[in-house]
Amino acid sequence: MLGMKWKMVVDSLRGRRRRLPCSLWFLLLFAAGGLVLFIHQRDLSEMVQHQGPGVKLGSTPRQSRETLSTQERERERGKSDGYQEHKAAVSILSSPIPPMQFPHFEESRQTATPGSQEQDIGSLHVSKRQRKLLKTSPPNHQNNSHVSSSASSSSSSSSSVSSSSSSSSSAFMGSFSPESWKKLSDILEARRQLMKEMCAKYKSSISRTITRHHVKHIFVEDKYKLLYCQVPKAGCSNWKRTLMVLAGQAPNAQSIKHDTVHYGHHLKKLDSFDRQGIMHRLETYTKVMFVREPLERMVSAYRDKFENPNNYYHSLFGKPIISKYRVNPSWAALKTGSGVTFKEFVQYLLDVHRPVGMDIHWEQANQLCNPCLIDYDFIGKFENMEEESNFLLRLTGAPSNLTLPTFKDRNPTDKRTSMQITQKYFTQVSTLERQRVYDFYYMDYLMFNYSKPFKDLY
Repeated sequence: MLGMKWKMVVDSLRGRRRRLPCSLWFLLLFAAGGLVLFIHQRDLSEMVQHQGPGVKLGSTPRQSRETLSTQERERERGKSDGYQEHKAAVSILSSPIPPMQFPHFEESRQTATPGSQEQDIGSLHVSKRQRKLLKTSPPNHQNNSHVSSSASSSSSSSSSVSSSSSSSSSAFMGSFSPESWKKLSDILEARRQLMKEMCAKYKSSISRTITRHHVKHIFVEDKYKLLYCQVPKAGCSNWKRTLMVLAGQAPNAQSIKHDTVHYGHHLKKLDSFDRQGIMHRLETYTKVMFVREPLERMVSAYRDKFENPNNYYHSLFGKPIISKYRVNPSWAALKTGSGVTFKEFVQYLLDVHRPVGMDIHWEQANQLCNPCLIDYDFIGKFENMEEESNFLLRLTGAPSNLTLPTFKDRNPTDKRTSMQITQKYFTQVSTLERQRVYDFYYMDYLMFNYSKPFKDLY
């Protein structure tokens, strides 16, 4: 009997030994599952904390909140047709542009915050109306009513209107191919965008009130709705001739003499109107200015006014300049004011206590035309004067046979001032004076995107 009980105890222990490993495996599996769940939940919480609120867990962790929120705003605004035009305008800035188009501009774009980029896009929307003339496809002013009245006609009639519109569009573009038209449009738009960047950076604190003083150098042509701000030594004589032809005051530009252009008072100036007339024209007319490499323009002014006979400038400027900056001047030089040297002219320009004031021929272009206050539709360059001027004339609907004249009627035997000539003149002054002249015109270099004329400038 005792043996049977002992056997039952032994069998029971053997059964527990067989069941014990199963319990252990169950406990181990349960613990492992709990550990995996704990780790997974911890990873999820860390991911949410890293990405911030409102961000999908599937997004790339390297994307910042600002970038994602900007993309979401773009998707929201992308639903409107106008925003697509804004994006197309912004894409112009990344298009291939010839040299001297984008100084410091790419750098400013790279360092700009997403917020400032969004603000730039908003400014594009505000100025869209003013830039309507610079669209890639030239408008068809002459056939607008004809096309609209033909909208309900038969298909054959529509096709004839289409072909008529195409031919008139070609006539409107003149000698410009669609590729060259688009290229010039892109360049001009890029200049305007750069101007806005520079004004926002350096002139944001200026008053926004336009006075007569700000528009005193702007000429008005009412028939073709043009406002031209003159920058002397940047083709202004020939542009004034062209404005007179547009106004019907002369049959052609070649027949208009220099004194008639500048002293005949044939062109109206914007400051001659009342405030309502000034603001109406600023808001509705095409506003134009042409600029030139600043030091080249300054040398051209010196050569024209001081190296050639000119009683007015020799008397008004030459006499005080010679008197103040020349050591032991002769009696004849003091009496006539003739023979001002380039170094003396530079000394006068850099003197904060000038013996005589500034003159329009060497005043900075940004001071003459105030482009940070007046939103110019067209900023042309003297270096590409003929092509860009004729492009502008086609934009404004001027007669197809009218082009900007290129002749030089003052001192025609003198060679036109070039950068090579400019550099020769600046060998007559010290390195410090050369640097200071560059500093004097520094804002023109920035705003109108001209590179440094000398390698040793900082």
